[in-house]
Amino acid sequence: MIRTKQTLRMTVLAMLIALGVVISPFLRVEGMCPMAHFINIVCSVLMGPWYSLLCATLIGIIRMLTMGIPPIALTGAVFGAFLSGVFYRLSKGNILFAVVGEVVGTGIIGAIASYPVMSILWGKEGLSWMFYVPSFICGTLIGGSIALVFLKKLAANGMLKKFQAMLSDSVYEDKTGLISNTACIAAVGAILYVVIEIPTGIFSLTSPVWHIVSRGCIAVSVTVAIVYFAINKFKKEK
Repeated sequence: MIRTKQTLRMTVLAMLIALGVVISPFLRVEGMCPMAHFINIVCSVLMGPWYSLLCATLIGIIRMLTMGIPPIALTGAVFGAFLSGVFYRLSKGNILFAVVGEVVGTGIIGAIASYPVMSILWGKEGLSWMFYVPSFICGTLIGGSIALVFLKKLAANGMLKKFQAMLSDSVYEDKTGLISNTACIAAVGAILYVVIEIPTGIFSLTSPVWHIVSRGCIAVSVTVAIVYFAINKFKKEK
């Protein structure tokens, strides 16, 4: 039984690595690779932090060797992959915490660590300690949102527990409740805000329409979150 589980783990790990390499070019610009963060979070939830770290490391190495990606393929993945799994286990199964771990690990730690790697080892000029933070956070928010929806769907139909039972030594109930769901809805506006504002700054788009749209996204998502919370709170009390 133990040998069977280990074989299954290696098989799924290999599949996630292959998937990560194949889908990583989608939506990618330098410093932002949302689908890599999607793979990190899914692997963390299914198999734990160490397997997620191994998965992110191997994907990064393969991308560097075959696609000519600079070392941020590693610095922009390994910290978030590991913290995603750690946060998920510390929270005893809160998927939102897995996403937060990815955002903190990649969007902050990995982004800052990328500065000396890219400037000293890669010889890139004109960087600062915070240079990669906006794009890294943007990428983790996009990939994390996709992973959150995907994993919550698995949890809702009971498949997440089954996959964890087959692949991991720890099986958790989904602990994302009403407050977490409300926060996720509100966070969509923040994600859209970042997604709009970063390209606006990069391409020097001066039209005020972009800023109005980005702030409007926040207002709409917060409004929807409040309505969602009120309706579901009323249903529970009733």
